[in-house]
Amino acid sequence: MPSNNKGSSTLRVAKSAKSVSAAVFLSRIFGLVREQVLAILFGAGTQMDAYVVAFRIPNLLRDLFAEGALSSAFVTVFTEYEHNKTKEETNRLVGNVFTAIFVLLSIICILGIIFSKELVLLMAPEFSQIPGKVLLTTNLTRIMFPFLLLISLAALLMGLLNTRGYFFIPSFASSCFNLGSIIIGGGLALIIPQLGYPAIYGMAIGTLAGGGLQLLIQTPAFKKEGFRIRPILDLKDPGLRKIGKLIVPAIVGLSATQINIFINTNFASRCVEGSVAWLNYAFRLMQFPIGLFGVALSVATLPLVAKQATKGRIDQLGDTLVSSLTLAFALTLPAAVGLWILAEPIIALIFQHGRFSHFDTVMTGQALKFYSVGLMAYSAVKIIVPVYYALNDTKWPVIGSFISVALNVVIILFTLERFQHRAIALSTSLTIIFNFLFLSLILYKKMGGYPAMRLCQAVLKIAAASGIMAFAVFSSKSLLLFENNMLGLIGQVTLGMTVGIITYSVCIFLFRLEEAREILKKLIESVTKRL
Repeated sequence: MPSNNKGSSTLRVAKSAKSVSAAVFLSRIFGLVREQVLAILFGAGTQMDAYVVAFRIPNLLRDLFAEGALSSAFVTVFTEYEHNKTKEETNRLVGNVFTAIFVLLSIICILGIIFSKELVLLMAPEFSQIPGKVLLTTNLTRIMFPFLLLISLAALLMGLLNTRGYFFIPSFASSCFNLGSIIIGGGLALIIPQLGYPAIYGMAIGTLAGGGLQLLIQTPAFKKEGFRIRPILDLKDPGLRKIGKLIVPAIVGLSATQINIFINTNFASRCVEGSVAWLNYAFRLMQFPIGLFGVALSVATLPLVAKQATKGRIDQLGDTLVSSLTLAFALTLPAAVGLWILAEPIIALIFQHGRFSHFDTVMTGQALKFYSVGLMAYSAVKIIVPVYYALNDTKWPVIGSFISVALNVVIILFTLERFQHRAIALSTSLTIIFNFLFLSLILYKKMGGYPAMRLCQAVLKIAAASGIMAFAVFSSKSLLLFENNMLGLIGQVTLGMTVGIITYSVCIFLFRLEEAREILKKLIESVTKRL
């Protein structure tokens, strides 16, 4: 029987994750194009530093609402209503939640716009030492703050559609954000200077437009499923109150990374100019595998674990958790190794154009290497934290997040002077690793155990396969010399990735890692059918 549960959990998560991964892959590609546009037009100077901080202020709240506390709490309660309440009560909950979130976030956006300057000085106080930088960052923040409202409403639609089996469309919606930013933002960046405004204003307007597109693209499927949003605000509604009880501590529990990003931006503003931008470019590259694997598996897993928790099937929940973590590790550990070895050629190939210099490539590459250390943990936390909320437990994620934030500050204070912006990337990775280990141990005790031995055995196989892959990629990079031009960079990256994928795939089959072998088998079958 356990083996059947294992196979069922793996296949169900893998099948859902496949749809999400396809959509997220497109989104991440467009996201990289968006970063390329920014790099070409603005490099890593004053305007880019200002844009990163201005976007990070509402985006910090967006990450908490859109990909964290709100989605987890709402999906958990909505799933419970779907199984135990009438259709009328469920629809009433949907309308009440949408109205409450709209009112709350509208107030937050208005306050954010009013106090933008104070927020900028709080996040990046050292900007005040460069004339005009605080004013520029403040104006960009005011333009982009309503992005929080648009993207959070889009997250609610995403959560609802996921519970009805829609995974591709909600995940593809983020591609619309990137497309809006590229087309509208890039176009306006070329036009706005003729009107006497900084070109970076165009990218800020494009960001806002992209958030609107991400919301609109999901509405047809939302209506198709019979959902109707009736404006209603009943603060005494039991469902809304339950979401509130989950979401308040969940905001803290899921916010370790976001709080650390806020702190890190503050410290980065104290380093040499360009540090904020270098860390941003590196972290954006990190988000490619995180989004492709970690977020995809988290989105695919959440409705399943919510259903299993509601029905009290703890054994099945444990199998689902281990299967999801194994898949995440099997995909992110080799990705981390590849990013470390090929950091500079990848960055040069993608970003080193226009105003983005070779020096920017080296500095961004250093940050990327240290960020890659925590790649496995980033993805794992996105999977393991929602399990706590499916079990209606918000205490331990809160404790873990506070410890992580404190640890992050301590590590940076001791290493910033010596390592500069690299210290921030390394500290972020170390604290997220700690957070994952802490939460996984507590969850093991809380659930009365899950197949941890199976997970450990899988990690050892993945580590061995990744080690062999690293040797093969490094050897191929050392044996063949490429010119430092576009064709040479393409050759380095293509050869390294090809050697890495082939070596790792062979090792996975030889080591008999069932979850990863299942994914590889499906990929090969898909490619074969297309050929």
